[in-house]
Amino acid sequence: MIAKHFNYFAPGSIPEALDLLRKFGNDAKLLAGGHSLLPMMKMRFAEPVHLIDMQNIAELKGISVRDDVISIGAMTSENNILRHEPLAELCPLLMEATKWIADPQVRNKGTIGGDIAHGDPANDQPAVMLALDATFHIVGEKGKRIVAANDFFLGTYLTDLSAGEILARIEISKQAGARQWGFRKLKRKTGDFATAACAVSLNVNGDVCSDVRIALTNLGPTAFRARKAEWVLEGHKPTPERLNAAVQLAMQSTEPAADQRGNEEYKTAMAGEMLHRALQDAIARK
Repeated sequence: MIAKHFNYFAPGSIPEALDLLRKFGNDAKLLAGGHSLLPMMKMRFAEPVHLIDMQNIAELKGISVRDDVISIGAMTSENNILRHEPLAELCPLLMEATKWIADPQVRNKGTIGGDIAHGDPANDQPAVMLALDATFHIVGEKGKRIVAANDFFLGTYLTDLSAGEILARIEISKQAGARQWGFRKLKRKTGDFATAACAVSLNVNGDVCSDVRIALTNLGPTAFRARKAEWVLEGHKPTPERLNAAVQLAMQSTEPAADQRGNEEYKTAMAGEMLHRALQDAIARK
């Protein structure tokens, strides 16, 4: 199928984009990399009357490091994240997870902000943002606001972004980026969404775990933190018994949907396996 007729706009600034959103309301959709929205338009699952392309807004692109903060423009492509060499040291979890997103062609156009704002439970960056305690800077007609990743993902294709708002940038503290980390993703082939994936960040000081973050991908209606699994490790030595208990609690928190990648039982089992490996990776990076 082909998309229904729409009007195309390519504003050059955030105020221009906000003006268009205010003018057209719910009849407008924002276009980032297009890998999620355009297929939905071709299948007529989405039929925006007006399409607002964000590619020409330079202030939404780029990566900067200042003081204790890593700031990433929402329209920064996944490949540009991989090309930013300082991130390999400052935030290796983000770099590793980004390598696993789809394929090079998709990463060349796909943006970190689009990955986050789409609210797809199968997208990779939401769990990474949860594991890194990221904050999202949002602009709209009423001004600017900051939302923690923990409060942003509300359900399948549902986020805290309101009509008329734009995700402008993502911020991660250097302290969070420097934690020990693990990332594991099971997928059937290159370019596929995860059958199950997890992002882990933590510190191990004096053989005791702290700042434990465990986030899961494609194992529920949205990316989510396995808080009971975090709790069983927080403040304790990461013994094999503790790790196994965390894995079991995380598996119990999943709500995978059966599809061509497997049934609920298989996905739950793979969630446990991916998490066990990611935890071992993180602890080994002491």
